[in-house]
Amino acid sequence: MYGEDFAADPQALYDEMRAHGPLAPVELAPGVEATLVVGYDAALEVLRDAATFPKNPSRWERTVPAGCPVLPMMGYRPNALFTDGEYHARLRAAINDALARVDTIALREYVEDSAGRLLDGFAGAGEADLVAQYARALPLLVFNEMFGCPPEIGDRLVYGMSGIFEIEHAEEANAVLTQGVVDLVRLKRERPGADVTSWMMAHPVGLTDEEMAHQLVVLMGAGTEPQQNLIANGLRLLLTDDRFAGDLSGGSLQIEDAIEEILWTDPPMANYGATYPVRDVDFAGTRLPADRPVVISYAAANTDPTRASAHRAGNRAHLAWGAGAHTCPAKSHARLIASVAIERLLDRIPDLEPAVPAGELRWRPGPFHRALAALPVRFPPAG
Repeated sequence: MYGEDFAADPQALYDEMRAHGPLAPVELAPGVEATLVVGYDAALEVLRDAATFPKNPSRWERTVPAGCPVLPMMGYRPNALFTDGEYHARLRAAINDALARVDTIALREYVEDSAGRLLDGFAGAGEADLVAQYARALPLLVFNEMFGCPPEIGDRLVYGMSGIFEIEHAEEANAVLTQGVVDLVRLKRERPGADVTSWMMAHPVGLTDEEMAHQLVVLMGAGTEPQQNLIANGLRLLLTDDRFAGDLSGGSLQIEDAIEEILWTDPPMANYGATYPVRDVDFAGTRLPADRPVVISYAAANTDPTRASAHRAGNRAHLAWGAGAHTCPAKSHARLIASVAIERLLDRIPDLEPAVPAGELRWRPGPFHRALAALPVRFPPAG
């Protein structure tokens, strides 16, 4: 699951895996064995059963070398992603309450303004890479605003977070990410503001600096790389799929339908949500060894032929946001950011055309994300 072939056509591999049933053996990195859940019903059961499938990877972590390239994404951090029970509930309370204080009207306006500034940079050029010049940059601007993060720290956070999704330089990227969140926590302790970071710090659960740093890592992970992929993958669908590409001035309903389609078929986090059985478990016809990762394939589960539907518009039963106690706490924010980003782009430059055939687009390798390397387009220069 870490090579170019998988990145180019993951659905072909998921189809092969289904020959094993709802679970399949995989390698996340060279020598790193795991079980991938490719069936929808099995995935939902794992996500909802924290007693059998807990999130803490500590025992598995002791079995892999320190330089293992997936450790930055899978190694234990005391955050809401890798914990269960009362500790998870405490961390999640601070996150949920802080995110609930975000003014969605102000967020929409900020996304519109940020999108406008980015579009000013290339609208007159007649060509652009919508990943590098738009989809990658916009979530960083939004994260910096929501979390009170200066651009200098934000640049390091995005570099580090993007790096740990891939396996080539993950260890070095993780070090950059760690130092970045430590610096942000220190700054907000000294100068709190009206932002998510400061609201989490002031929450009655009393998060320590270390806990704050680790919550920021998971929020950064959810708010930048996957957000970038949701925007880019949505744009790719609108530009290349005959169901959408005929009229890009179709309005916000069409954009919402495209985002829903992406969440079903090409979710920005394709495979993640790892769990670690504390004992050998017989599940869905498979013997799962204790401590070996059981990873959810949101992409494969969503396209499970036994649950496939041709009518996805308005159907939000997909697993792109997870399920159970660890459901993404910012899914409404993520949808808003992606839809506004795409809407602003198509309003400003309605006559976009792909600069290369859809089949020649390159995807970034890595077992976890579904990420375009570039999305080149052409268009009549706009003012």
